[in-house]
Amino acid sequence: MLKLDHLTVIAPNLAEGVAHIRACLDLDVPFGQRHDYMGTHNHLLRLGGTVYLEIVAVDPDAQRPLRARWFGLDDRKRVTTEWDAGRRLRGWVARTDVMDRMLARWGDIFGSKVALPPANSTFDFAIPDDGSLPLDGAAPSLIDRRGKERSMANIADLGARLISFSLQDPEATSISEFYRTLDIDQPPTILHGSDLRYRARIETQGRLRELS
Repeated sequence: MLKLDHLTVIAPNLAEGVAHIRACLDLDVPFGQRHDYMGTHNHLLRLGGTVYLEIVAVDPDAQRPLRARWFGLDDRKRVTTEWDAGRRLRGWVARTDVMDRMLARWGDIFGSKVALPPANSTFDFAIPDDGSLPLDGAAPSLIDRRGKERSMANIADLGARLISFSLQDPEATSISEFYRTLDIDQPPTILHGSDLRYRARIETQGRLRELS
């Protein structure tokens, strides 16, 4: 079974990502961490339990990694195009305890297992060779935390709570069938739409707000 780990806002830069969350949720999300091994950095926000929101972007001060960055971030033009079209909540990450089994069956979708950080690695992440999002974002990225819960100590809790999230897609029927095959706990609601678009309903400060 896969389980919702976190939602990802994929931004041209962190300043724009933080401003978008402020506009949608009226919250200022603090800095999270740098991923020197991926040339990226993020801001993080708890959404209840062990689920959280990540705003991720290329770190302009980092060296280029030896492999393609995750979340399609090497395709700067595509990231900007999606951002400008309002598709800013671009994907999500699912936790698995059987990464090898998942990739043996669906490696063509999820990519290859990458141990991270490369030195003294603590988790595994599935990344396609070109760094793209699985099924262009319609499928989750996969993470295996090697039997340990993700520490929430460095993730800000500003009272935001995820109520639900949805995915609209022109191929909603086939995506729904694929999700049933994956056996996902807390999957997004799948809806038919003209383009691939995520929406999350998040309660904060006594109000229900939408992030997309």
